[in-house]
Amino acid sequence: MKYVAMAAVASIAMAATSVAIAQQELAQSSGCLTCHAVDTKKMGPSFKDIAAKYKGKADAEATLSAKLTEGKGHPAVKAKPEDVKSLVKWILAM
Repeated sequence: MKYVAMAAVASIAMAATSVAIAQQELAQSSGCLTCHAVDTKKMGPSFKDIAAKYKGKADAEATLSAKLTEGKGHPAVKAKPEDVKSLVKWILAM
């Protein structure tokens, strides 16, 4: 029984890691990592700083998605709307 539980935890951890890697690759291909990094400031704030700024705000996802797609306070991105939404969720989860 103990081994089954450990295997389940390991599987979940590997799945979460692969999702994070996929999101980071999407951020790279969308050009986000040109100005931002996960945990350090570059030209723009780190993703972790952005997540902290919007933590607990109910409209955070909609606000960030609008800023990115409409170019309000951030250069407009050319990523597909579903990719923008996915990236915003990833950033806010940090």
